[in-house]
Amino acid sequence: MTKIVHCIRHGQSTFNAHFAEHGVDPGHFDAPLTELGQRQVAERAPELRQYSYDLVVTSPLTRAIQTTMGLFGDHPSAPTILVECLHREHLESSCDVGRAISHLSQDFPHLSFGHLDEVWWHNEGEMNERGFIIEPAHLFEERVERFRFWLAERPEKLIAVVGHGTFFSRLTGRFLANCEVAALEL
Repeated sequence: MTKIVHCIRHGQSTFNAHFAEHGVDPGHFDAPLTELGQRQVAERAPELRQYSYDLVVTSPLTRAIQTTMGLFGDHPSAPTILVECLHREHLESSCDVGRAISHLSQDFPHLSFGHLDEVWWHNEGEMNERGFIIEPAHLFEERVERFRFWLAERPEKLIAVVGHGTFFSRLTGRFLANCEVAALEL
């Protein structure tokens, strides 16, 4: 039987808004949703209510968690929400630097983070002038393939994955707009 994965990019973040206007990295570590991003989520939610998801997987980056809770917090099928860092964004901008699990668990106490390392984003190598370590492309590509395999091995048949533009472009072959959904068959 075919497994369907709905890949859902997060709503507009403060980083997205600033970068679109100015073309430079604003230094927004773990950027949250903007008001527009919250509206995008609210507009997309009714469309997703028609599906009975078996599982929702969210990246631990704040904008993804906020999107997840806006889309699935009161979803009629009450799917299990799993926080997973394997599909975090490719760390090449300030917004892709995460926050420690101890901080996330305070902000989102209804979610389980205990299975993740305190520092779950890429943090090995030389720090750049902007204050973070860029994830090498080959490690990113390997992680995309590990996530594809992880999804394929899951027992659920309909999964929603809330994540990020660059990651989904490698996973699905197309770049998603904020809060856009792409179906992937595995």
